[in-house]
Amino acid sequence: MTKPQGGKPGDDSAEEAVIKAAEEAVAAGASDSSDAAGAAGASGASGADDLATAKREVAERTADLQRLQAEYQNYRKRVERDRLTVREIAVSNILESLIPVLDDIGRAREHGEVTGGFKSVAESLETVVAKLGLQQFGKEGEPFDPTMHEALMHSYSSDVTEDTCVQILQPGYRIGERIIRPAMVAVAEPQPGTQTTAGPDADAAKSGESDKTDGGSDS
Repeated sequence: MTKPQGGKPGDDSAEEAVIKAAEEAVAAGASDSSDAAGAAGASGASGADDLATAKREVAERTADLQRLQAEYQNYRKRVERDRLTVREIAVSNILESLIPVLDDIGRAREHGEVTGGFKSVAESLETVVAKLGLQQFGKEGEPFDPTMHEALMHSYSSDVTEDTCVQILQPGYRIGERIIRPAMVAVAEPQPGTQTTAGPDADAAKSGESDKTDGGSDS
């Protein structure tokens, strides 16, 4: 740059100061722009990290809630199952204590003593225990089942082909599939010798008869 003629020395220094200040301002602006860009990049990276952290926390909280919900459902089922079990035990105990009364009613009915008001009470009691699930079992003529019957008497009979309950001495009771009391019965077994069994002697006899038949045909 051409300096104006006749200028003062102080004017030159002032101009140089202005130019230097301008250069410093330009440099400071460039530095600030670089710092702002760096800050913006750092802020973007930090935001992405925060978003990933938030998603991970949401997934963990969701898994915790699902686990708590499953545990609560299992707890409700267990409480309901325990409640039903306690109820069944209580009902079973009450019904079991009423069985001797039902036996007395059955014996009175066999002797024709269940009449009048006693008949109504007996029938009402039998209806109530039946609604609570108590079932009577044991009939004459049914096959003997050691899981349901208790044999108090034994005999032999040619009228049966298997162990058979020929007399019900005391009926049995059950609740559902659980036996409260087995039926007390008299059992008849097949008469010895009435059942045909194919043993070695029988096979030998049949073989001898076959040989005789074959020999007669040859002659």
